[in-house]
Amino acid sequence: AVVLGRWSLQREAAGGHYTARIDAPEAGLALDLQLRPSQPLLLQGTAGYSQKGPDPRQASHYYSQPQLVAQATLVQDGQKRTLTGQGWLDHEWSDELLAPGAVGWDWIGINLTDGGALTAFVLRRADGSVLWAGGSHRPAGGAVRNFAPGEVAFTPGRVWASPATGARYPVQWQIGTPAGTFELRALLDAQELDSRASTGTVYWEGLAELLAPGGTRAGLGYLEMTGRAQPLRLGL
Repeated sequence: AVVLGRWSLQREAAGGHYTARIDAPEAGLALDLQLRPSQPLLLQGTAGYSQKGPDPRQASHYYSQPQLVAQATLVQDGQKRTLTGQGWLDHEWSDELLAPGAVGWDWIGINLTDGGALTAFVLRRADGSVLWAGGSHRPAGGAVRNFAPGEVAFTPGRVWASPATGARYPVQWQIGTPAGTFELRALLDAQELDSRASTGTVYWEGLAELLAPGGTRAGLGYLEMTGRAQPLRLGL
């Protein structure tokens, strides 16, 4: 159970579902959220050991819970709404933040419309070249296929410049993986998070859609980009 001010997240022992609450009376907003697993844990990398650099010690313990069944009650300006959808939860921890030479990463986690899950990432050097890459694909009801570094490519498209920090973020990408080549589009450009007063970093993380060749939506999920305002450093 985690409580941060008026925000809380708790995993229930029975059934492993999650409950979350956000209460922001100054904004006239309250959100109660229930998330229930619909699939087994997705262990990233080798049985949950996900390599993040050329040295095998540069790794994290990492699992995902895609295709969570989401139910929510939203109260906004006195109006109550009931919402449903899909969620995604990642849990990752490690002894090292980045491999030497890396300044940040670009990452996606996508709930596919066919019930599967797609993860892909690249670790970038200061000159934009790729130091390491990886990810995975799990079809609905199938086995996980992990990606080798040479099997993942992120090609940037349209760029959005943050008026607050000056950082430039590609908000459209072509993503190449063994599961296929896709276009990724942010659904909103301005999803930069300035946490220099807490974790000490600036990054972009937000909602994005995955498009198959021809423009059909293949999935919906998150795009995360770090190290574009400055090399990524975490600390209090």
